Amino acid sequence: MVLLAVLQLRDEAFAPAVAAQLEAKAERRVSRGALYATLDRLETKGWVRWQMDRPSRERGGYRKRSFTVTEEGLSILRTARHAMEALASGLGGVLDERLR
Repeated sequence: MVLLAVLQLRDEAFAPAVAAQLEAKAERRVSRGALYATLDRLETKGWVRWQMDRPSRERGGYRKRSFTVTEEGLSILRTARHAMEALASGLGGVLDERLR
């Protein structure tokens, strides 16, 4: 889900925006520590990379990291998507039912 959030945010994929995206779209709250740990793991695997932005007056001269999904990360997402689609095949009636 973090990879998908980074993809959706494009040039605005800063950690706080990623957290907000996960909360808004996936209805999942993510602690700051858990998010940074996940982003670090994704970077170690080569699925995301980051770069530092320029310091800004709004941030008191501090810089922030922006994240992008790598080609390898995109490949992993495509593989996971195909697996989910294959496993969900024929289950539309069950998956479309709302829990009461």
